[in-house]
Amino acid sequence: MTRTISICVVDDEKIVCVRLKSLLEKNGFAVETYLDGVQALKRLAEKTFDILITDIKMGQPDGIELLRYTKLHSPETKVIVITGFATAETARMAMKGGAVDFIAKPFRLSQLRDLVLDISEGMKAG
Repeated sequence: MTRTISICVVDDEKIVCVRLKSLLEKNGFAVETYLDGVQALKRLAEKTFDILITDIKMGQPDGIELLRYTKLHSPETKVIVITGFATAETARMAMKGGAVDFIAKPFRLSQLRDLVLDISEGMKAG
C-alpha cells in the first residue's frame, strides 16, 4: 500500500490555490491550501507535510519565513518557492534557506506538476 503524499500550498492569490489544488489532487496528492502565512504557520505546527509550495510575497509571515520554519521543524519536508517577484536575490535566499526549487510566476501548471511528480517519486524511492 502506498502512502498518499501530502502537500501544503500557500499563496495569497486564491486562483493560484484553486488551480494548484485541482491539478495536484488530479495527480493523486492530498492537498491543503492557505491564503495567508498566519493560517499556514498554524497548520504547519500541527502537521508535517511532505511538500510545501509557498509564494514569497505575502503578509507576515511571508514565504521565506514559512520556508525557514518548515526546514527547522520538519527538515525532511521539500519546499518549492513560487513568486511573481523573481530576482536573483530572492532565488538565492530561497535556495540558501533549503528550498528544492524556485519558480517564477507566471509558470505553466505542467511545469509545477512535473516538479512535484519528480519530488514524490524520489520520496517513494528513498
